[in-house]
Amino acid sequence: QVQLVESGGGLVQAGGSLRLSCAASTRTFSTYAAGWFRQAPGKEREFVAAISRNGGSTYYTDSVKGRFTISRDNAKNTVYLQMNSLKPEDTAVYYCAADPDRPYFAVVITIREYDYWGQGTQVTVSS
Repeated sequence: QVQLVESGGGLVQAGGSLRLSCAASTRTFSTYAAGWFRQAPGKEREFVAAISRNGGSTYYTDSVKGRFTISRDNAKNTVYLQMNSLKPEDTAVYYCAADPDRPYFAVVITIREYDYWGQGTQVTVSS
């Protein structure tokens, strides 16, 4: 019902930066909590970052704190993940997710609670 399309992935050297974008098809994106997850080859999908519906609250997994920033622009129906100081262990397919009807300040960090997912964008960090 809601389509999410990620973009901005690519190949970058360790220490470099990338900004991922996730564009949502819904015009009511401001009512959706959103998040980013990643999955490396042979590993389970893991939580990266989450943001509340209006951007007032954010939450990050420990391994990316201080390096990644999640943000959103509801006028553009888009959520972003700014990734700085990238490390080889950040290499993965990155997925955005969205979930409707959450309270204003709620962040969602579990896979099962998200209703909508994008197809993913590859991020590769070389050493």
